[in-house]
Amino acid sequence: MKRALAMFAKAPLPGLVKTRLTPALSPEQGADLYRCMLLDTIERTRALPMDLFVCHDGDELFFRNAIPDLPLLPQQGACLGTRLENAFAELYRQGYRARAVIGTDAPDLPLAYVEEAFRLLEEGSDAVFGPAEDGGYYLVALGCEHGELFRDIPWSGPRVLEKSLERAAKAGLCASLLPPWYDVDSIQDLSRPGLSDPLNGAPLTRAFIEARKG
Repeated sequence: MKRALAMFAKAPLPGLVKTRLTPALSPEQGADLYRCMLLDTIERTRALPMDLFVCHDGDELFFRNAIPDLPLLPQQGACLGTRLENAFAELYRQGYRARAVIGTDAPDLPLAYVEEAFRLLEEGSDAVFGPAEDGGYYLVALGCEHGELFRDIPWSGPRVLEKSLERAAKAGLCASLLPPWYDVDSIQDLSRPGLSDPLNGAPLTRAFIEARKG
């Protein structure tokens, strides 16, 4: 089964990314942190046995300069749910049946969790979710065409995963869960030990955190 892993990413522009980390970080620092996490995530996922895509929002030129070898897919839709639905549909049209989407807010996410998502799909799961500590998910994977999983979800609240699982059950889908992980959403998250671990594979993020300590 062909595998596709797509990363949802924004162009790292001040005032448009990591806004919840202000005023502890300036808009420029927030954009720099986002850029570090984005590039770390891309480099780490290159080791995975699957085709990589970047679903971008914002300045396409940044992505073409930063990662000229990876295919780009523009995010399409007014809300996150529509953008996810369209991204999964596009990958399906390109011949991928096992597809997963991750974000840029977990630069130290264990790659084994991503591989486990695809294993679960190939063993019969219709959908796989990676629970995030805030009630959302850090990964979603599909082996079927069920865009309704992304419709009418309260994306800004703590019940994203709960509602998504309810939708999967209502559609008669077999949904599996990965181990929980965290997103870097607050200034307190920068103190998580895993982000400073020299073995986490996220050197740019580590350097940003170490520079703040200095």
